[in-house]
Amino acid sequence: MKHIYSKVAVAIGCSALLTFSGIATAQKPVVIKFSHVVAESTPKGQGALKFKEVAEELLPGKVEVQVFPNSQLFGDAKELEALLLGDVHIIAPSLSKFDRYTEKVQLFDLPFLFDDMDAVDRFQHSDAGRSLLDSMTNRGIKGLAYWHNGMKQLSTNKDKLSRPEDIKGLKFRVQASDVLEAQFRAVDANPQKLAFAEVYQALQTGVVDGQENTWSNMYSQKFHEVQKTIALSNHGVLDYMVVTNDGWWNGLDDEMREALTKAMEEATEHANNLAADLNERDRKRIIEDNKAQVHELTSEDISVWREAMQPVWKQFEDAIGADLIEAAVASNNK
Repeated sequence: MKHIYSKVAVAIGCSALLTFSGIATAQKPVVIKFSHVVAESTPKGQGALKFKEVAEELLPGKVEVQVFPNSQLFGDAKELEALLLGDVHIIAPSLSKFDRYTEKVQLFDLPFLFDDMDAVDRFQHSDAGRSLLDSMTNRGIKGLAYWHNGMKQLSTNKDKLSRPEDIKGLKFRVQASDVLEAQFRAVDANPQKLAFAEVYQALQTGVVDGQENTWSNMYSQKFHEVQKTIALSNHGVLDYMVVTNDGWWNGLDDEMREALTKAMEEATEHANNLAADLNERDRKRIIEDNKAQVHELTSEDISVWREAMQPVWKQFEDAIGADLIEAAVASNNK
């Protein structure tokens, strides 16, 4: 009889242990890996940290957000693949990286489409802009938010930069983007694909004559020190889309998705405010340095540029969608 009671006690003990183990497993926080390729001090880096802070406040003990800056986990070339494989949960690539998953996002590379960052914001918050966040779910990618880097400005090693004829025949560094290549070809300039890290030396040695970038990128990389003229053109937008794995996101419970959505909204506001402040600060610094002359284009200049770029809009209209382009143009009306 003692043996029977002993076996029952062991069975009850094992059952209790298994139950406790199950509770412990259930209480283990969900680990969310947020990987990006820039420094923590940048608006994107600060946005990722704000997301971690708010998410862990809203879901205490339920989530642990691990942020990996400076390509610690994956670089530009591998991060989207890693997301699809489930090796990372959230990334924030530049918008130009998504053209192989949906051609619609090429909209943001169209030149002289948006007047300024406020117009970009209005479009991104519109139904048309938000629809692009879900334009890649059939490929396993879900957009959560747009994070700003800023509006792009043109720069060259020449003294004059007002009209399209001023860059005819010049070599311009571009990101890997069909639209950006077409943009410079439309005005008889020569686009050259170069990695971001190679741009300063290429400008310094004359491998390329010019480039396009945000104020903060130009200042941090000292591009203004090896260029003669910067046109305040606001001719394009250099933004990011924060994305996640669609299957992983849909596998979360409603409470967690709702809280993470709120955390992303707060992180987005934080990152975008920082980006605006940083670009304004660095614009002033470049002017004060007086190494490159900053030239503000007139409304007439902008009209001439926009007219010269119409063939580019037409070239990509079928791939992007005429309705999306129209919605973007409408966002310029305040």
